[in-house]
Amino acid sequence: SWDCVQISISPNLPQHAGRTIGAIAAERQADPVDALADYLVEDQGATRVLVTSISEDDIETIVASPTALIGSDGNCVAPYGQVGKGMPHPRFYGTFPRILHHYVRERGALPLELAIHKMTGATARALKLSDRGLLKQGYRADVAIFDPADFRDRATYADPHQFPSGTRTTVIVNGTLVVENAKHTEALPG
Repeated sequence: SWDCVQISISPNLPQHAGRTIGAIAAERQADPVDALADYLVEDQGATRVLVTSISEDDIETIVASPTALIGSDGNCVAPYGQVGKGMPHPRFYGTFPRILHHYVRERGALPLELAIHKMTGATARALKLSDRGLLKQGYRADVAIFDPADFRDRATYADPHQFPSGTRTTVIVNGTLVVENAKHTEALPG
């Protein structure tokens, strides 16, 4: 269905961010493929979309798989400035808290320790990052400290520019304090 293909970021037609190709096609009284082709031409090929057709059960199966790692292909985002435009996929803000809250705490798809390992050490090893991913002498000090009971994604498709909850969250990047009690310190060591 064309209603599961949503305009995420549209630099030249920003008024359409958040709308689906199905809705745009219906408004234009056009075939969805034709409406999409016309839209891409009008937006000079700069349109980004998100597709919402994967099922929760499939995601849970993938997350729990012993061979799957957890990461995000999300871009740099903020709720302000150039990177705050459009309607990005909620994963840009919430991939890791969603896994930890929804799939670990709520659904019990995998234990917390395994989820964290899939996000850190196992991913660093797969990417051949020899000095990251573990708390170990000689490694880069990248540390996230959070309360699992109060760390959840808040970004939604309708309102994606939301940081996760967790007022006690602290993040250290390469040994430098970057987030303290959920507030950015303005340090940029990464």
